[in-house]
Amino acid sequence: MIEYENLKKVNQPYFKEYNAVFNTVLESGWFILGNNVTEFEKEFAYYNNVKYCVGLASGLDALTISLLTLDLTPGSEIIVPSNTYIATILSILHSGHVPVLVEPDIRTYNIDPGLIEDSITSKTRAIMVVHLYGKPCDMDPIVEICKRRNLFLIEDCAQAHGAEYKGRKVGSFGDMAAFSFYPTKNLGCLGDGGALLTNNSEYYLKSRMIRNYGSEKKYYNEYIGMNSRLDELQAAFLRVKLKDLNRINNHKCELARVYLDGISENFIKPFIHQDYKDVYHIFNIRHEKRDELRKYLLENQVKTEIHYPVPPHKQKAMTFMSSRKLPISEEIHETTLSLPISSFHEKTEIQKVIDLLNNFI
Repeated sequence: MIEYENLKKVNQPYFKEYNAVFNTVLESGWFILGNNVTEFEKEFAYYNNVKYCVGLASGLDALTISLLTLDLTPGSEIIVPSNTYIATILSILHSGHVPVLVEPDIRTYNIDPGLIEDSITSKTRAIMVVHLYGKPCDMDPIVEICKRRNLFLIEDCAQAHGAEYKGRKVGSFGDMAAFSFYPTKNLGCLGDGGALLTNNSEYYLKSRMIRNYGSEKKYYNEYIGMNSRLDELQAAFLRVKLKDLNRINNHKCELARVYLDGISENFIKPFIHQDYKDVYHIFNIRHEKRDELRKYLLENQVKTEIHYPVPPHKQKAMTFMSSRKLPISEEIHETTLSLPISSFHEKTEIQKVIDLLNNFI
């Protein structure tokens, strides 16, 4: 069986170092907001060429705290792609604002910059872009719109650790950027974890307080905060893995190249362009008979996933937006299939998947 993912295999190369840092943290007796969190924040900010990083409990919290930090008028409209994971939408709702869904570019699956301005109103305060699957958005026109319209820019980088647009790391374009360290991510910890990045010192200080009950000094609360702290153990594990992130990304890019070169034109493959350095958190193809294809691959010992079977506006929890007509997003969700591309996979396994795909009728 060619597995889609196996977190034991993903983390096995780091077991020795993980055990060492676990014992160090355990023996220190300091488990919340200690040295490992501080050092990881410095290291991750440096990796992304951004001034500040704030370690948090999850990617969803990173998005939500980004919006809370900006102190927008309640009920502000936030432009967001219709083709995204539900967390992006939830962060807008949790922070008291209104998501305004904009269709993606059918080639990249990311928000289409050419459709953004038609959705801007007098209530629009920010654009939240999502670098979906590990592919950067087309940032130049989006940054230009934000500057010209005086809008905040938030980047959802939950799937794009190390991805680049025109040689610049994602997460370095916006006022705020949010990352998830969920275990399946290219940079994943051994539980939940997240972080936000910013170059603004005021946002940095405020978001640090919001994550810790709105407090910088114990028992003194300046903001209505929350409990969202990256813990010492997860920060220690992330410090180990961050040193290897470029190798992980490069390995996944090599596997992606095998797929791209080998899969026939009967399938819609990921869009390639010199401006985008994709890190392939997910390698997806599209096919009109997606469900039959997935069944066929499983019958032939290949596991796959669907990211995602239901678009946000069709979720039961989002009935208030269910009447929206978003055909591009719906087409993507109905036809997309994610193929195995983990850090433990070998090129020989990828070739087997390709051979099966090309024999699918």
